[in-house]
Amino acid sequence: MINKTVATVKEACKGAESGMTFMLGGFGLSGIPENCIAELVRLGINDLTCISNNAGVDDFGLGLLLQKRQIKKMISSYVGENAEFERQMLSGELDVELIPQGTLAQRCLAAQSGIPAFFTPAGYGTEVGEGKESREFNGKMHLMERAFKADFAFVKAWKGDEAGNLIFKGTARNFNPNMCGAATITVAEVEELLPAGSLDPNHIHIPGIFVQRIFKGAKYEKRIEQRTVRSRN
Repeated sequence: MINKTVATVKEACKGAESGMTFMLGGFGLSGIPENCIAELVRLGINDLTCISNNAGVDDFGLGLLLQKRQIKKMISSYVGENAEFERQMLSGELDVELIPQGTLAQRCLAAQSGIPAFFTPAGYGTEVGEGKESREFNGKMHLMERAFKADFAFVKAWKGDEAGNLIFKGTARNFNPNMCGAATITVAEVEELLPAGSLDPNHIHIPGIFVQRIFKGAKYEKRIEQRTVRSRN
């Protein structure tokens, strides 16, 4: 029986070093690998390139790594609610590559699928397209975008089993599934870790072949990036 479980987040992040490129799943603060991020902060490694939809907020998510100046470059879709991210970007302390959100997702998926590059119309004629090959398809210009290359992909799932099969919940499906198998090592932290065979195969979003290490995460805060509620009448 295949068993990819590790006992601790420390063991899950073994081999993570300064200068590496990491993918980190989640959308805003939804479905982010909280335990793995905390471990990267604890390790104190730096000069990191991080590929993520955004960079968390000032005191949570990837914002914790930014506070410690551990990130050298962010590849993401937007600055979001992170004032420190904005400050470091505008001051030139942080190298930032902002790319269309769909292109970010597809570059992850291309890496997962073993496809080195693809063409997309997104960004053509803008700064996004500077220095990139372009080609016309069906009368419309497209940019060539390359698949990401990453050392680790850190993802967070709702449920997983010992063989690495994963089920995501809600908004966490936006980037986490695309990052599985898109790096040399994929580490999955899950809320519920079950014996192999416990998950209904029809409900599995990512098969275990895309995951190298899996562990049960602890103390999830599950913060809301910007809470919006209707006022009481």
